Amino acid sequence: MSGISGILNEGQHVLVANMLELLSHRGAHGKAVFDCENATIGMVWAEDEEDRVLADQQKGIFSDGPGFGHKVEITNPNRHWQISRDDLGVVPMYYAYTNKGILCFASEVKALMHISSEVFELPPGCIMTDKIKDVHFNLKKRPSTQNEPETIATDVLNLLTKTITRRITSDTMGAWLSGGLDSSTIATLARPWIKDFHTFAGGLRNAPDLEFAKEVAKHIGSDHHEVLIDFKDMLRVLPQVIYHLESFDALLVRSGIINYLVADRAAGYVGEAFSGEVGDELFAGYQYLKSIKMEDIDQELLDITGRLHNTALQRVDRCAAAHGLTAHVVFADPVFVDFALRIPATLKLKNGIEKWILRKALEGIIPDSILWRPKAKFWEGAGVDTLFADYANKKITDTDFQKERLLFNGWTLTTKEELFYYRIFNDLFGKLENLDWMGRTKVVSEPL
Repeated sequence: MSGISGILNEGQHVLVANMLELLSHRGAHGKAVFDCENATIGMVWAEDEEDRVLADQQKGIFSDGPGFGHKVEITNPNRHWQISRDDLGVVPMYYAYTNKGILCFASEVKALMHISSEVFELPPGCIMTDKIKDVHFNLKKRPSTQNEPETIATDVLNLLTKTITRRITSDTMGAWLSGGLDSSTIATLARPWIKDFHTFAGGLRNAPDLEFAKEVAKHIGSDHHEVLIDFKDMLRVLPQVIYHLESFDALLVRSGIINYLVADRAAGYVGEAFSGEVGDELFAGYQYLKSIKMEDIDQELLDITGRLHNTALQRVDRCAAAHGLTAHVVFADPVFVDFALRIPATLKLKNGIEKWILRKALEGIIPDSILWRPKAKFWEGAGVDTLFADYANKKITDTDFQKERLLFNGWTLTTKEELFYYRIFNDLFGKLENLDWMGRTKVVSEPL
């Protein structure tokens, strides 16, 4: 991942360099501050990106992200600055104003906290010109394709393969592999195109994900790395995870811990890794959707996909960036998203089987034990389950929970686990009254 920071004011090297220092983990292979007309821009970048960064800045374009539709662009058309973010928010962007009203921006909130207590997220699919935000993309229902299921399944497979191959930039790449359908699909389709292919799975000993991931790795012939984790490991890195996530959302932190430790291992072998994120949202992968009327499924999928930018996609970005990795989120490719939104809900959730059309597309390509495996939450499959909830319940009394659960901004913490994470967040960042930039996972009841 790369990182960007800046201010719409000339000659602000010291300020921008200080902001950039807080983003240095996002790209350890290069760093520069550029003087531009009416702006000062700083960038850190990953290995082999220096030529692109230097070439782009000559055109007045600064991009943070791996491209392919997933990037924030800072441009200076006709001497007027504008900032734009990708449609789903795969790549992050935040902004704040100095006490003189000058716009500053950065890839992470921490780089702006010393400038203002009022930090805002640039929403996905937005163009910002100074103080004006213009939404140029909205998630909305597309007209459904009328093709037969067999044709749609073939198109899913072909488009996924094309989307993956566009992202292959090296003979050595990797994939985060949980052994679930989505990560297994991406790893399997990527494998034939990459000479030195590494897969990475993490969890507690005997966690179900580890065995499923091992089965997929054997099937595709990858160089597989298993990250065995115990609860002490998770407690040790918890403050680092919360620092990088910039969140105390319980489900986000819980899943982020495993993701963070797996990304740490992956960074020792590869510079880029594929992720299976967004597959559940596009293809109806959650159990609770079975309790929703079929005519309401499309709208629910749009809702949960639209929430990803500051929940699951934020986890992918921060866990990768914390270790200087570039994460390729294949399912979030704009062309693929447009195609997936045209597939009828009746083919995504069919006969009680979630992601039915995606499974049909991969028949005969991945093992049946993986192909028809029921959906498991990332942290459940990794064996984390209720470990942190149980730990927090022992550490925090009922009296303290009632006393501390109401935050300065009016939010109410729902569990002791969330308060446990918030205490660490508070130690790291202080008591912030404005948390509008932070996402919170949508809580739903799973059907029995």
